[in-house]
Amino acid sequence: MGFEGKVALVTGAGTGIGKGVAVALGRQGAKVAVNYVVDPAAAEDTVRQIVDAGGEAISVLADVSLPEQVANMVGLVVEVYGGIDILVNNAARQPNLSLLEYDEATYDAVMAVNCMGYWLMIQAVVPSMKARGGGRIINISSVHGKRPTDFDVVYAMSKGGIKMLSREAAIELARYQITVNVIEPGAVRVGTKSGNPRPIVPPGLAPEIRRQDAHSKFPLGRVGQPEDIAHVVAFLASAESEYITGAAIRADGGSMLL
Repeated sequence: MGFEGKVALVTGAGTGIGKGVAVALGRQGAKVAVNYVVDPAAAEDTVRQIVDAGGEAISVLADVSLPEQVANMVGLVVEVYGGIDILVNNAARQPNLSLLEYDEATYDAVMAVNCMGYWLMIQAVVPSMKARGGGRIINISSVHGKRPTDFDVVYAMSKGGIKMLSREAAIELARYQITVNVIEPGAVRVGTKSGNPRPIVPPGLAPEIRRQDAHSKFPLGRVGQPEDIAHVVAFLASAESEYITGAAIRADGGSMLL
């Protein structure tokens, strides 16, 4: 797979999954717009990694929950690179609060980014994709949108909503040769994030017990890395996936099987 001549916009690409995706697409030839909202240094590090690998990238500031900022970001990318072929909706808020800990303001903030942000981004890039004869939209959801846990109720709600947004968009945009698909990651090591991160495997255990605990939660024996999700994104963004739309691919090391 190669993306020479293609332009990708990846939201939330300063850290974690978004960073891994942006770097992977850049290494394979795409011109990448690296979106961020909090940490410009992290976004510039993503750009640096792409450039050091021989690719081309720019960082773009925008809060995906704000329509004016979304429009300005997409307009800038189109101005710089001539259009957009690939959108990876990845930016997300995850406060890790229980049902009774949420208040209305936090609920609104999570849904504004995790659902409305995805919808705004899709609306914004479709004109460019239509003008270029098609495109690829990949929405990052989560296994938490598939099954209940004691994890984060509103985050899980938002991730379930992403799947239905993607299915409806896939139907409506198919006439323009724009595919819309979902990736459902399980636990992925993404470094420091906002909110109250919960350990994937409890700390303070002996190494052998930690390994056993990992195997009990993940049949493949490890948690995911951003690169694991990036590989799936690259496939869904490629020409080889042109007959796949409205689909959801779970990438969780088999944890949903347990």
